[in-house]
Amino acid sequence: MDRNLALEAVRVTEAAALASARLMGRGDVRATDRAGVEAMHRTFKSIAINGVIAIGEANADEHDMLLLGERVGNGTGPEIDVALDPLEGAAICATGGYNALSIIALAERGGFLRCPDMHMEKIAVGPDGRGAIDLDKTPTENLRALAEARGVYVADLTVAVLDRPRHESLIEEARRAGARVKLIADGDVAAALAATKADSGIDMLLGVGGAQQGILTAAALRCAGGDMQARFKPRNEEESERAREMGITDFRKKYTIEEMASGSVMFAGTGVTNGDYLTGVRFFRGGATTNSVVMRSRTHTVRFITAEHRFDLKPDY
Repeated sequence: MDRNLALEAVRVTEAAALASARLMGRGDVRATDRAGVEAMHRTFKSIAINGVIAIGEANADEHDMLLLGERVGNGTGPEIDVALDPLEGAAICATGGYNALSIIALAERGGFLRCPDMHMEKIAVGPDGRGAIDLDKTPTENLRALAEARGVYVADLTVAVLDRPRHESLIEEARRAGARVKLIADGDVAAALAATKADSGIDMLLGVGGAQQGILTAAALRCAGGDMQARFKPRNEEESERAREMGITDFRKKYTIEEMASGSVMFAGTGVTNGDYLTGVRFFRGGATTNSVVMRSRTHTVRFITAEHRFDLKPDY
């Protein structure tokens, strides 16, 4: 994939972030999500790829675009698999919370693990923890391994965990091990990304969250040099059956980061609201500023982009 494609992808995430941010704090989750979907779909038409969505919008009843299997791009250029979430954290954006992102990952055809909208158990760390984590080990063992790899005490580590009742025992164990716990309302992709940034204050992501967001996280961490492991956790037989239809039959299997996002991968993300990794959209008279990241797995190059958008010159925004 041409390296300039990553910079093209960030135009798509910027458009979706700007559209969703206009409805930030209005309390309408569906409208906020829809705005991002429509803007991303519209902007994709100008990107020179022959793309197929491998990870996309899950609910066809709510959205009629950016669905699994849909072709995106202008139909020219390379054959690309696309994983996307126009608004990761729609509920937190609608309530003015933290860590809402617009994100896209691109891979060579067949590069992303296909999966339905279901749950996934995850552990994710930054480059310093690569090779040190193991999903089959306890949270205490993983925290000790990360502390040893980084040359710090467990008490120096902060773990991000989704604030859900299912994580009560996980949170208790992490605290008993001596680690600090940061509970997040949503947005575990942003929390995992933050583990790759030295000054973010987050060192590890643990717990069960969305599987499709897990694939996007794996793509981002491949590009940033981090590490991740995951395991599917269907909540009921319906989810299990959907997974089997997509070829996932062993729910005990532990997936590595390379199995979730393989080959040459690119990632682009734009902050919608302020978060642990990116700052959110800021509107001013006649325009707005965005904060984005663009990464490539081949070189582990990470670029942060602050852009100023003029609405009089770009009325689509």
